[in-house]
Amino acid sequence: MTAPLTIAELKKLAQRRVPKMFFQYADSGSWTESTYQANEADFKKIKLRQRVLVDMSDRSLATTMVGQKAAMPVALAPTGLTGMQHADGEMLAARAAEEFGIPFTLSTMSICSIEDIASVTKQPFWFQLYVMKDRDFVLNLIQRAKAAKCSALVLTADLQILGQRHNDIRNGLSAPPKFTAKNLWQMATRPGWCMGMLKTKRRSFGNIIGHAKDISDMTTLSHWTHSQFDTKLSWSDVDWIKERWGGPLIIKGILDVEDAKAAVATGADAIIVSNHGGRQLDGAPSSISMLPYIVDAVGDKIEVHVDGGIRSGQDVLKAVALGAKGTFIGRPFLYGLGAMGKEGVTLALEIIRKELDISMALCGKRDIKTVDREIIAEL
Repeated sequence: MTAPLTIAELKKLAQRRVPKMFFQYADSGSWTESTYQANEADFKKIKLRQRVLVDMSDRSLATTMVGQKAAMPVALAPTGLTGMQHADGEMLAARAAEEFGIPFTLSTMSICSIEDIASVTKQPFWFQLYVMKDRDFVLNLIQRAKAAKCSALVLTADLQILGQRHNDIRNGLSAPPKFTAKNLWQMATRPGWCMGMLKTKRRSFGNIIGHAKDISDMTTLSHWTHSQFDTKLSWSDVDWIKERWGGPLIIKGILDVEDAKAAVATGADAIIVSNHGGRQLDGAPSSISMLPYIVDAVGDKIEVHVDGGIRSGQDVLKAVALGAKGTFIGRPFLYGLGAMGKEGVTLALEIIRKELDISMALCGKRDIKTVDREIIAEL
């Protein structure tokens, strides 16, 4: 079998190798999935200007994201249950990102713990924080991230309440998962995945079990997760988090100009224009459609990143042209992980790097830091 050449081909391979309940967890949006679909579709509407007879030699994709060097303007986004796409998934993805020279962001709802990632990496990684009602647990998470020498904290602002994802309900994906006869059969038809899971001890939420109060197993975790997301979370809480963290702070989930201005007022170092991959408010605009408005409003005051719908290097190029200092990819690296483990994550990054490099050159640019709206075709 030839190696996949596109993220779409990695997706097809992952679908064959990952049990349905976990593949669809990563590949679903909320309600009608209109926002999830718009995230991808709106990138396709953006056209690039082809330029010819320009010097295309000595090209560079190198940049910085929140002061950290990056081989290209891409970071691995925080994704929950990554370790259920492939055994020890977060550890494998973190190592692939480190070797590639881009940031890796660990989710609060990861299978591998903060300490697990620190044990297999040499460079600092980023940690994504969900704010729970138990502030002692939140403080403990922040302290653990500092002890692991995480170099940035990514505060997710758009998950005070969980958007309904129909596939998760149909598949019985909860904490703990409801393993029906159908689910067990689907797992049995994925022997490679099963063998990996049998060999690892990491099958639960590593940042929570053993750290949250009275949470010692998957059964006690179920009630805790349903009751802990803080619906009262507000802008006033950012100061509390910022003070206790003391390092670079990125606020994720900004999709409105007024919210972008509020994020600037907190003193955060960066924002991520995001609709949670279409997994929260269905019917919200795509991330890429809102990016130019937010960049125009606050881009001179705060570093602006974007996630949602990125499936190619051309998508990264378009986002950078519209003002993003960096991009975050979730599903593309999850497809690679599910398809081929660590090598699949590296392949996903190579696919994006090559597409980004060639497309930038064909638009007449040699350095990613010089890319701007000039390369966007006005139709």
